[in-house]
Amino acid sequence: MSGGPRLLLVFLFCCVFAVAVFASDATVTNAPAGPPLAPQKAVTDLLQGKKIIDPYRWLEDASSTDTKQWVNDELGYTRAILDPLPGREQLHKRLSELLSIGTLSAPQIGGNYYFYTRRHGTQNQPVLLVREGIDGNDRALVDVNQLAADGTIALDWWTPSEDGKYVAYGTSPSGSEMSTLHVIATATGKLLPDSIERTRAASIAWKLDNSGFYYTRYPKKGDVAEGQEVYNRHVFYHTLGSDSAKDPLIFGEGRDPQDWPDAGLSNDGRWLLISVSQGWTKTELFLQDTKTGAAPVRITEGKDFLYSGEIFNGKIFITTNEDAPRYRALVADATSPARSNWKEIIPQSDAVLQGVGVVNGLLLAQYEKNASSQLKLYDTGGRDLGNIQLPSIGSVFGIGGKWNRKGTFFAFHSFTVPDSIYQIDLASRGTSLWSKVDAPGIDPASYEVKQLWFNSKDGTRVPMFVFHKKGLELNGKNPTLLTGYGGFNVSLTPSFVGDRYLWLEHGGVFAVANLRGGAEFGEDWHRAGMLDKKQNVFDDFIAAAEFLISQKYTDKDHLAIRGGSNGGLLMGAALTQRPDLYRAVVCQVPLLDMLRYQNFQIAKLWVPEYGSAEDSKQFEWIYAYSPYHHVKPGTQYPAILFMTADTDTRVDPMHAKKMAALMQAEAANGQSRERPILLRIDTKAGHGAGKPIAKQVEDLTDIYSFLFWQLGVDQLNH
Repeated sequence: MSGGPRLLLVFLFCCVFAVAVFASDATVTNAPAGPPLAPQKAVTDLLQGKKIIDPYRWLEDASSTDTKQWVNDELGYTRAILDPLPGREQLHKRLSELLSIGTLSAPQIGGNYYFYTRRHGTQNQPVLLVREGIDGNDRALVDVNQLAADGTIALDWWTPSEDGKYVAYGTSPSGSEMSTLHVIATATGKLLPDSIERTRAASIAWKLDNSGFYYTRYPKKGDVAEGQEVYNRHVFYHTLGSDSAKDPLIFGEGRDPQDWPDAGLSNDGRWLLISVSQGWTKTELFLQDTKTGAAPVRITEGKDFLYSGEIFNGKIFITTNEDAPRYRALVADATSPARSNWKEIIPQSDAVLQGVGVVNGLLLAQYEKNASSQLKLYDTGGRDLGNIQLPSIGSVFGIGGKWNRKGTFFAFHSFTVPDSIYQIDLASRGTSLWSKVDAPGIDPASYEVKQLWFNSKDGTRVPMFVFHKKGLELNGKNPTLLTGYGGFNVSLTPSFVGDRYLWLEHGGVFAVANLRGGAEFGEDWHRAGMLDKKQNVFDDFIAAAEFLISQKYTDKDHLAIRGGSNGGLLMGAALTQRPDLYRAVVCQVPLLDMLRYQNFQIAKLWVPEYGSAEDSKQFEWIYAYSPYHHVKPGTQYPAILFMTADTDTRVDPMHAKKMAALMQAEAANGQSRERPILLRIDTKAGHGAGKPIAKQVEDLTDIYSFLFWQLGVDQLNH
């Protein structure tokens, strides 16, 4: 995921390449004989009547001297393996070029101001820009690149006030994501004295008169029981210029600590709508009349469905999967919001309705069909006004508009189209290009994307995107990189990722499997890959790998897999269940010890998705696939690169540490230099959000040099 060494002379590179490109021993001759074996200090637990022995529990303590020493030795071994690999300088150079292809976000409107982020060239972080008037000049408003020379301070989120006079935004260091809120005056660029800590992923709702805003905040250490400061997200109100320590609590007291509330105000400022996520299958909506100041009232009925809403002219427009797994839209009057008074205005269709927003008094609906985006326009009564024409098959990844403004924008990209911003003419439903990112040195016409369908183990039809150079010969030996995610209602839709072109330029095939557990086909698809059905996700992924082989794209010696976070769990399950199917695995910021995952960082939030070993029935599901508990001694596994980060506040690094230690001790290739099991731990980095480009280039240089080596990719001929 996530700059460095100077380039060697081409002559020197060619000499090294000539003697070592396919000779595994030659590339690691100076490496230690094997990894530093971690001492086994077995801890035995009795979980749901079953004895569980954990030999590496001690590695969970990142602060211990023993853990630090072992990690240091591991990193030394990893560097001794990776650093001598041929072609790293060339890969680093090309990756630096590819990651200099920038990013854009959809403009958000405040008064006569247009706000959006752009990153270009070697900038480590995106810059928040402001433009006064649609044809005005851009001006940098917030540039976090000026705050840290190494780029490790990130701009996490930002929200302009209704008239654009102010912007509230959050920054955090080293990938921690635990933001500090700041407020800046748009006209002058001057920071206000208001500063609020612990505003991770803050939800902000500005009052129309700019006197203050509603926001979400986490408690400080000591304010709650130890470990609970990463939960208990509550809604507060802050008056500009006041002491934030005295901000009144609006919502959250006495509720489940794992609740995740967000807040939004109606266009007239009267109604505060609070949506409370309880896992990934249930949301509750609460409504407060700010005119009376009465406590927020629940308007949903406690059912196991998802709801989101926006209030316009006293009407609540609600998107939900209640009795509609592909979602529908309903409307209710804010003065009589009981569920019995809701009325359907946009029924469920064959596409998945992802959300509805009010723009210029109309409803703009975003859909997803077969893992690609669609946009449609409706009036507020639900009358279909027609489709918005998108540039091509791809993904809408952001929308900018206002209830009272004609100017509406969407951000779009695909596998071959970098980030582009389009403006919608709501009257004609036509679009025009507003801004785009250039990708010099990449010719999209040289590549092709196919969507293939395959059958999973139980016969379920599953789609997969396959992306490669035109004219690819299906010879059964193409280096192929397969990825997936399969969880948390997340769709893997076409997106532009620069480093993928490095793989394609060297004759590689890139494949994205749309596994169950995601949102590609609605809530039924999601629920078919969670809790007791999680094994479906792994079966889908294994079937995708087998399909690529059967269709002669690749074979077991030229197939690699890569995934992170929940996708890291996928990698762990795939390599333990079918170790014969892949040559190499890149497993990033993974969950791997599923019997103890809920005890670390913010992982209790994920119990509704995975379950917990603390429940006797759920223990059975989880133990059946938990990768850490299914490493078989003496088994030959793929070459593996485990990657984690020391300040990851989502998935604890202990997962990768324990799994690497176990596999190095017990796998047949645990001590191998030719088919190694490696651990890489990044510093001043977190789960991936806000990681500076310089660090991303370093990460990717390691990833691709590892994969090229293991799959025998010729790095000079492309």
